[in-house]
Amino acid sequence: MTNEFVFDSPNQPIYTQQVNTYLAPGTVAPPEASAGKSGFLFVGTATNTSSLGILGGNVIISIQLANPGGSGRTCYVARFTGGIGISLSLLSNFTGSVTLLQGGTLTGPTTVTPANSNFTSAQTSVMTVRSSTSAVSAGTSLQAIPLVGGPFQLSESGRIVVPPGQTLSVQVAGSLSVAGVLTNTINLEWWEA
Repeated sequence: MTNEFVFDSPNQPIYTQQVNTYLAPGTVAPPEASAGKSGFLFVGTATNTSSLGILGGNVIISIQLANPGGSGRTCYVARFTGGIGISLSLLSNFTGSVTLLQGGTLTGPTTVTPANSNFTSAQTSVMTVRSSTSAVSAGTSLQAIPLVGGPFQLSESGRIVVPPGQTLSVQVAGSLSVAGVLTNTINLEWWEA
């Protein structure tokens, strides 16, 4: 139909109500903003750097967050950030990935002390955080994402929930086919309630 108004015609206007006004503004922030302000947003970080020989090789960094049974708190994952830094003298084939797993076992883990994102808070995390330079064994894969060299960020905003007695593992792997230096980093941010 030509010369017809589809919306808001002069004879039949569509009425709307403004919901974000100057008098009553609506501000939306992710839940981790409140968690950080109240001192319940934590960060765990792990890095592995390796100089690979002429035949190349693999570099892995894994981090695991375990919520002890009876902790009284539930963990909500805010985001994963990190990256794979590549330093080469020659061009080569690079492959990389980040994998999230429910459960899993770390080989030769070291303890990671979680940092509180609110520098004035004395609150400490009840989670047990460990890292390893080996791949996570077993566990149930939640996500597996290919990576290119450089930084990455996966925002979860609480969609991954780790209740008491459960474990979340994250692994960043990179591989080069010739000599070079790989630096894999993973940062895990979560809040507890």
